[in-house]
Amino acid sequence: MSTIQTRNNTFANHATELQEVLNGQIAGWSVLYTKLHHFHWYVKGPHFFTLHAKFEELYNLATANMDEAAERLLAIGGRPVATMAEQLRLSPIEEAQGQLSAEKMVETVVADLQAMVGVINQGIQAAGEAEDNATEDMLIGFIAVLDKEVWMLNAFLGK
Repeated sequence: MSTIQTRNNTFANHATELQEVLNGQIAGWSVLYTKLHHFHWYVKGPHFFTLHAKFEELYNLATANMDEAAERLLAIGGRPVATMAEQLRLSPIEEAQGQLSAEKMVETVVADLQAMVGVINQGIQAAGEAEDNATEDMLIGFIAVLDKEVWMLNAFLGK
């Protein structure tokens, strides 16, 4: 049993909600990872080199965040979702559909990152209620990085 499980009753009262929110994170990062690969492979046009590299950077970020969330979930006694069916069911992100223009791909990624921020904020709230400072801190770190990525992608779009 981990220290957080034995530390307080507050955590025990909120553990299920926190674990569900973290699984939503894992699912979202997993689907986003695949979607970003799709964009990485199929981007075309004058911004190919810039976006090809950016999408790779973002799918690497998705991988790192997915792994960190899954390991944190395991550390607090949860079980990360680990099948595509579960991940698609729980994800706030939808799979890539069809061929999009480079600009539409970037707009889609911005919307997806903003959706992940929403799920992360739910996780921050759940971690706070559970008095799980480590999970809360991890998620706040995710937000800081995503806010910067959204700003940069919007700048690329001229917004």
